[in-house]
Order: sequence, then structure tokens, then C-alpha cells
Amino acid sequence: MSEARYVVGIDLGTTNCAAASLDLAAEGAQVALEPIPQLVNPGEVAPRDLLPSFLYLPDEKDFPAGSTRLPWDEHPASVVGELARKRGAERPGRLVASAKSWLCHGGVDRSAPILPQAAAQDEPRVSPLAASAEYLKHVARAWEQAHAGARLADQDVLVTVPASFDEGARELTLRAATEAGLPSVRLLEEPQAAFYAWLDHLGDRWRDRVKVGDLVLVCDVGGGTTDFSLIAVSQQEGALALTRVAVGDHILLGGDNMDLALARLVQQRLEQQGHRVDGLQLQSLWLQCRAAKERLFEDETRDREQVTLLGRGSKLVGGTITGEVLVEDVGRVILEGFFPRVPVDAEPVRSRRVGLQELGLPYAADPAVTKHLARFLMRQAADTPGLEAVRRGKRGLAAPTHVLFNGGVMKARALRERVLDTLNGWLVAEGCPAIPDDGVLEAPDLDRAVARGAAFYGRARRSDRGIRIRGGSPRTYYIGIESAMPAIPGLDAPLKALCVVPFGMEEGTEQAIPAREFGLVVGEPAEFRFLSSNVRKQDAPGQLIEEWGDDIEEQEPLAVTLEGQGTKADEVVPVKLETKVTEVGTLELWCVSRDGAKRWKLELNIRERPA
Repeated sequence: MSEARYVVGIDLGTTNCAAASLDLAAEGAQVALEPIPQLVNPGEVAPRDLLPSFLYLPDEKDFPAGSTRLPWDEHPASVVGELARKRGAERPGRLVASAKSWLCHGGVDRSAPILPQAAAQDEPRVSPLAASAEYLKHVARAWEQAHAGARLADQDVLVTVPASFDEGARELTLRAATEAGLPSVRLLEEPQAAFYAWLDHLGDRWRDRVKVGDLVLVCDVGGGTTDFSLIAVSQQEGALALTRVAVGDHILLGGDNMDLALARLVQQRLEQQGHRVDGLQLQSLWLQCRAAKERLFEDETRDREQVTLLGRGSKLVGGTITGEVLVEDVGRVILEGFFPRVPVDAEPVRSRRVGLQELGLPYAADPAVTKHLARFLMRQAADTPGLEAVRRGKRGLAAPTHVLFNGGVMKARALRERVLDTLNGWLVAEGCPAIPDDGVLEAPDLDRAVARGAAFYGRARRSDRGIRIRGGSPRTYYIGIESAMPAIPGLDAPLKALCVVPFGMEEGTEQAIPAREFGLVVGEPAEFRFLSSNVRKQDAPGQLIEEWGDDIEEQEPLAVTLEGQGTKADEVVPVKLETKVTEVGTLELWCVSRDGAKRWKLELNIRERPA
């Protein structure tokens, strides 16, 4: 991307998408937020700060002919954005929502047409992959319209993903970008992007806000996921340096859950009044409660918001019913239900699971964001690189000195205050000072901070002087090597563990395994067994561990068939190994033939897994 004129950051959000760009050719250029033209009413295209992540699949009766025309598409097959959200509230069986959450759901075929989940048997469906591609395509065409003569595919494009996205979800995000005409995008973790936005907002003044030994908690609660990260402030060659030292688990918990909780409350009230609310009407109620919640949080003078449900069948108009979302509902359901004050040793509840379940999203069993936060901070080991020197509580709590909020949910002042109040309660109980008012790092725009930060990062990575958040592997990783020995009835050949990623290996770095060869099975199904350890922190790349026990544990095996690339089927090819940890924490293990002419790649997500 050395010839790119622009760096473009795209936040592919669960609820909204956003874009920002920076002109590399303009002296002193700053990151600029990009308005996104979209249909806001039939026949009306207007720019908006955000592109709602909704895809509507219309039939011939939905809109007048030609009224869904876009500047770059005369006859779009679907509607994306604000109009999709409006129309979908009336016909939820044709609305795709939360595609990003489905994209990271490994329990379904994410490239199969499974959305909308509420669609009738004869109604159209699309895959989470296709829906994500449509959002990216819309952002790309809108950007190109605003930058005449420039193709987005020719620019340096970064798409953000949750820090907790696994390798499958990352790969699908890249596939969606390719289907949108963006084959060479880079991925960046959302919490890091949010921190980069704060750095961009403050400029050089950020060094006055933090000092060596500080620990910043990034609390990112969006529409579909909750992400926690810790960024430590250290010193390198006499200058302040930033290192991402911890990433939380994947938690499918966010604004969607809160909106549904409000919808269920309104549903109960309506049914107590004698109205029946069916599944499709509940979907509509869910969408309307999202908008009601946002208005009540934004305007503290409001005490209620009205929601309307259309009747079904012949009672489409006459059967219309109305309900209300009260400001007390928001406080009781969201504040107390999702952000309760809990002790520091609180653990998320694991609910008893029903034997047969609907194939839906695997939401977190416990809705308390604060419980998940407590667990995250208590699990950070004292000997984690970057965390040795930070302050800790009496029971080992990793004690942040600063907090940076991100995500649409955290726009609500009441929710930010509750998280800070709960966190300070833990810190005081653990014998640590509370986070002061100036310890809350102000993000410029929670809805678009991630897109802004991605563009800022794109420039930083091009400059030796750019501010970079460094990270490293949270564990030592190994690949299983089958021992060469005679077969013994009833016993498998012993498995040795070859170190391929040392503890703390930084993202974006590569490592050649010292000169030795191994046999690679190609042309037939084979199982590759990855292992890891959070105890063995001194093992070096190429070190072969012949006997190991509880100090090394197996990950999920990777079953693949590697193409022969001109070799015979069922052949064992002598190869040397090279490893790379990508900028979003993916281990790439390259198997290189003896002459260097053939290369095979194995991939594994190496983010910290739940204990």
C-alpha cells in the first residue's frame, strides 16, 4: 500500500458502521470523519454520521419503483442503513440485524443464508457473511463518491474487529471485505483503535495524562459484544511506551441484550392489558426499544418514550397498540440489571442449560457487565509481562489507574458513572487509590472513535515516529511433533512439543525456527495439534520438549488437508518452520519445503482463552 493516498478506518459495528480517513498527501492533514450517504426515506438519500448496521430485504410492494435508487446503484437488491432500520421495525421478518454477532458464532454456518432468523419460510434470507459484505460495500461506494477518482481498494484500509474475535470471525471479516471489493484490508482490534482515537484527540498532550507504571482499562461495550483490554504505560529508551498486556474473553453481551430486556418488559405490560404480542411483533418492539433507550439516555428531561405495534393480518391498522418505555425502566432494567454494584470477587453465573435449544446467538448467560469486568481484572497474573510493575490489590486484582470508555452503550453518562463507581469500590476495598476524575480518558466521539482511531493507527504504522501500542503473546505456544518410533499395538506415538511462539512475542514479528527439518503430511486429511503454556515462559523457538505434563495444555486441534502443490498424495515432505504473529494476534505457522519453492500456512488464534 505504499502508493496509497489515503488511510481509511472502517468500524464494522454490530449496530452502526462508521468511517474516517486521512489524506497522506496533504501536509499536516488530520483524521476526518466521513459522512455516509444512505436512504433515510423512500426516494431520499442524505448523509449521516453513521450507517446503521441493518439490511432490509424488500419485496415488490415495499417501496415505489425507483425509490431505493442510490447514487452508485440504480437498482439495489436490498436496503442498507437508516431506511432499513425504519422499515424493518414494521416488518422484522425481512430485516437483518446483528450480523456481526452472527459472524463470530461458530455454532452455525456463517456463510449460509440464515438471516433474518424471524423470516417466514417463503421469505428471502442472506448469510452473516453476505450482510457484512453489503455494509462494507455501501461504505466503500459512499467513500468513493466523496473522493472522486479514488478507489477505496487502492487505499490503506483498516477494518476494526473486537479484540475477542476468534480466527474464524477474523477470516470471515476479511472474506466480507474481499466480497465488497476490498481484498487487501488490515484488521485492528477495537479497544486499541479506541485508544488510538484518544491519542489523536490529545496529540502530544497525552504524555501529560499518564506516567510510567500506569495501567489503562479500556471498557468497550457495544451493540453486540463487551470487550476489556489493559494497556500499560512503560518507558523505552527514555520515552513513554504503550503496551497492550491483556485482552478479555469473547463476551456476547451488549446493547442488543439491553434492548431485548426492555422489549420483554413492555411486552409483559401490554399482555397484562389484554394485548397479545407475537414473535414478529416482539422483534419490532425490540428495535423500537433500542431507539427509545437511546433517546432517554441522551435527553434527561424526557421521562418516557412511546412505542407502537401494528396489528396482524386484517387488523393491521385497527389492531395498532401502543406502549411506553419509562425512564424508571431504563434505570431498573439496564442500570441495575446489566451494571449492578457487585463485590470484586463476583463471578458471572453459569445458567443451567436446556437440553434442546433454538439455534440462536450464544449470548452470555450472566447479563452483569460488572461481574465480567471483575473476573477479567482478577484473572490477570502478576508475572504477565507488562503487569509486573503495575499496582495490585491485596488479592491480586490488576488495579487500573485510568479508564477509557468506548462503544455506543457507554455514551450514557449514567452507565459510565456506574462502572467507575463500582470499579473504585473494588480499588478502595483492595487498598488502592480510586481513579480520580482526570483518570477518565475522554474519547472524542464514542460512536465513531474506533473508525477515527483506525485511521490514526494507519498513519502511525507508516512512520517510525508514530505512537504504537505494542503487545505480545499471552502464552508460550507449541506445535505437536509425532515421535519417529516403531508402532506399538494399542499405543500412539509419543507427542513432543516444539516451541514456535515464545511468551511475549510481539504482534507483527516473525521468527524462523532454528535449522532443523520436520516431515509435513500433505494431500490427505491430517490433524495438527497446538499446545500452550502460561507457566513455561523461558522456552525458546525451536526448543523441543519431549516430556511434559500439566505445565503444557492442548488447544483445539486443527484438522486440515494441505494441498500437495505438485507432490504426490499421501507424501511426507521435509520442511522447515517459520512463525509470525500478526497484528491482531493470529499465529501463522509456515511450513517451507527444502528448496523454498513450496509454502504451506497453518493459522491459530492465540488470544487468551477462558480458564
